[in-house]
Amino acid sequence: MKKFLFIYLFLGVSFVVCQNKQLLYNWEVTPQTLMLNPGSLITNQFHIGVPLASQFHLHVGSSGVSVFDIFADDGVDINTKITNTISRLSSRDFFTINQQLDVLNFGWLSKGFEPMYFSGGIYQELDAIAYFPKDIAVLAWEGNRDYIGKAYDFNDISARADLLTVFHFGVNKQVSKKLTAGLRFKLYSSLINVSSTRNKGAFRTTLREGSANIYEHTVTDLDVEVQTSGFISLDGLEQSQVSKKLLGRALLGGNLGIGIDAGITYQLDDQLSLTASLLDLGAIFHTKDTELYKAKGDYILDGIELIFPELENGESTIPYYDNLEDDIAREIPFDTLNTGYTQLRPTKINAALHYDFGRFVGDKGGCNCKNNGAKKKRVSQAGAHYYSIFRPRGLQMAGTLYYTRRFGNTLSIKTTYTLDHYSAKNIGAGMFLNIGGVNLFLAADNLLQMSNLAKANSVSLQIGLNYILN
Repeated sequence: MKKFLFIYLFLGVSFVVCQNKQLLYNWEVTPQTLMLNPGSLITNQFHIGVPLASQFHLHVGSSGVSVFDIFADDGVDINTKITNTISRLSSRDFFTINQQLDVLNFGWLSKGFEPMYFSGGIYQELDAIAYFPKDIAVLAWEGNRDYIGKAYDFNDISARADLLTVFHFGVNKQVSKKLTAGLRFKLYSSLINVSSTRNKGAFRTTLREGSANIYEHTVTDLDVEVQTSGFISLDGLEQSQVSKKLLGRALLGGNLGIGIDAGITYQLDDQLSLTASLLDLGAIFHTKDTELYKAKGDYILDGIELIFPELENGESTIPYYDNLEDDIAREIPFDTLNTGYTQLRPTKINAALHYDFGRFVGDKGGCNCKNNGAKKKRVSQAGAHYYSIFRPRGLQMAGTLYYTRRFGNTLSIKTTYTLDHYSAKNIGAGMFLNIGGVNLFLAADNLLQMSNLAKANSVSLQIGLNYILN
């Protein structure tokens, strides 16, 4: 159990990520801003991303522990560090991962009296979260000798992981001089899913004075469930066969689902605007290649009575532990079912107050009618951005202050300060470079920790290559 917990902590502090993309939100020079707000102001006539290179996103972090906390070469024994870390963390701390890769991304401005901007594409996503199982970690690492009477809660076990592809198509329209709105429709194809988020029950050891067996171990109201899809058919296959099967699922051969994104930009005046979006409001329906593992029941163990019979004719001793396993399995049956299930997507909310100031880029003032009636942009923008995502144990939130500076139509720089579960000193920066319509954007987070990433609670990287016709 100690080895398992060590591996769990190591993976958690090494590969933990989040979904917030504060560096791209309201950064209108990048076409990927439409993926964060379908109602963004768009000044493009056309865009297409380089296949498999139009956007790659990875954000790594941890809400309560860093690699340095466990592996620092500071003379402190690693077992002591793990003990201190377990003591410091709570069941609200979490490890997450989110990675996205654009396979295809494109968009174009329709012609007509009321033009609309259409966009679509395909992206692959890996999304996972595991809350720290505080009670189970204490039991596994320290045992229960010093915790007689304490109830170890199985509700602390909560984790979920999804590997999927998303096919999407959206429309963006300037509804009035003040309001721009957008919708994006999504079709999900799940490759692999595993989820265990509705667990309950408790394990307790109590002292029984005056009894032959002074300790009584009880498991009460146990109800533990693990849902999976996509694993059964992969069992026993070679790597090439697994890759082929996963590719088929990626191309709408997996468990399917539907979702929607919605967003707006509302111009309060010529310089101040309000933006908001709701992303991934939908669900995936797991109906094939599913397995559900379930354990439910109660159990009391007040000791094992050892009997030493005389052995004759090659007889063996009594199989105490086999009998114990059979006894537990009888009282707490472990079932494997092949029933389907529906799982909601982790819905995300963005909202921001955005202020344009400074001189205009290019010509002064006026209206650029080719850009859907939108006014020309100023060289500087600043704003405040709110982000949240629905997780199994409630909302995870972040707040960002940002500043953007344009240098003509060729270069744009964005800087951010973000306060979230990971850090109170997260400084990020992004660069957008446009040469002859070919544009490259590069953004990184938590720059203050770049000199020693092991101390960072979160690090992110976003990069993309697109062609834009303005």
